[in-house]
Amino acid sequence: MNTKITTSKKLQLQILIQHPIFVLFFLVLIALLGFSSYKFHILQDVTQDNRNSVSDGSVNILNQMHGAISITAFAPDDEAFRQNIKNFIGRYQRTKSDIQLNFINSATDPKLAQEAGIKAKGGELVIEYQKRTEHLIPPYTEQDVSNVLMRLTRTHEQAVMALNGHGERDFSSNNSQDFGTFGQQLLDKGFKLSHPNLITESNLVKNGAMLVIASPKANFTAIEVAKIKTYLDAGGNLLWLLDDENLRGLDEIATYIGLEVAQGLVVDKSAVEFGGNLKTAFGVQYGDHPVTENFRIRTSFPEARKISAHGTYENGWKVQELVRVAPNGWLETTPFRSESDIKTINFDAKKDVAGPINIALAIERKYGKKGQRVVVIGNADFLSNTFIINGGNLALGLNIVNWLVGDDHLITIPPTIIKDGNLNLTSESNYKPVFIGFQILLPLGLLIYGFFTWWKRRKA
Repeated sequence: MNTKITTSKKLQLQILIQHPIFVLFFLVLIALLGFSSYKFHILQDVTQDNRNSVSDGSVNILNQMHGAISITAFAPDDEAFRQNIKNFIGRYQRTKSDIQLNFINSATDPKLAQEAGIKAKGGELVIEYQKRTEHLIPPYTEQDVSNVLMRLTRTHEQAVMALNGHGERDFSSNNSQDFGTFGQQLLDKGFKLSHPNLITESNLVKNGAMLVIASPKANFTAIEVAKIKTYLDAGGNLLWLLDDENLRGLDEIATYIGLEVAQGLVVDKSAVEFGGNLKTAFGVQYGDHPVTENFRIRTSFPEARKISAHGTYENGWKVQELVRVAPNGWLETTPFRSESDIKTINFDAKKDVAGPINIALAIERKYGKKGQRVVVIGNADFLSNTFIINGGNLALGLNIVNWLVGDDHLITIPPTIIKDGNLNLTSESNYKPVFIGFQILLPLGLLIYGFFTWWKRRKA
């Protein structure tokens, strides 16, 4: 009985499939599915580190770019080569749909390539946004493209003014203690650098977006201090990096913003676990501020100082702590006499201050439409060529500069580090099974399988 019912259902289904209306309906359904797949795209990056998508920092930049972006790739008529470019730019197009990618073959259109100023043999990109253009020569990375986009968003021409003449850190030098790497990063992000002379400079406010005092070694004169004070009175923004308690004649500026620098050096015993020494403090606690919002990357500060500030009724300053270091350390108030002291030094509850210790401040007040901003950090080495590559030091420095010049929307989150991009095998790694499996067993297994397959066919 069940067999007859099943046979009957099969016959009914065959008749239904052969019916013209069903065939027409089925074809319409296929056509709709095909049109939907062509018109609508749903993509999901399922890789561990979202390596097929742009980072949060790049997304933030793209969200601030209102208007179409035109990218012209001067590439040969090589489908595989062009497809690689399409895949790379496609990561940006999935975030911002009005990014247009066009291709031009320099060999067949030499006039267009000459007019565009193309120099590379193949793959050079010309990126245009709001009538401003920049070139990008391969090989390029996400950071390269994002840097170009960030430069194209900047409309101001004011410079980052780094004072010199008092032994400050040099923004163009490659010496270990100088800021050459950080200075180049600022240029890559679209900033301009200048080095005003306080003796001859007449108006700092008109010539720059912010002033940088980077760990001077010589005292400022009364005339120079007066000009810095005039600059602050006029609403100028300031980044002040300190290496010790000696203010080098800038005590009046410290009083003006309510700054206090504590005696002593921050020490952190946990630094030894990461290959550092007691004088290197790690930043792991960040304030609720635009500079450090969603910032969760560890930073390192060699020989950091404790700083604090209080807002004044007269000047109307608002103070916010930015970075706290050494949660397992303290502020050592006893001066270091020699390197041997580092090994034997211990916390003294009567003299020292237990961590965490604040070493960075954001100070601001209402002034005109934009307001006035000051950042003071009790350490300069974290931006030096030696330490800027450590953890989030560079990202923190760039965030500070962006905030000081008023480009809050360009403060970015550092790109996610690819966790499984490299396989590091050390003497302690148990890699022998991997070696034996892939180098010996797998080839031997394939050889044996091939032999028996040949033998079986030969007998047949």
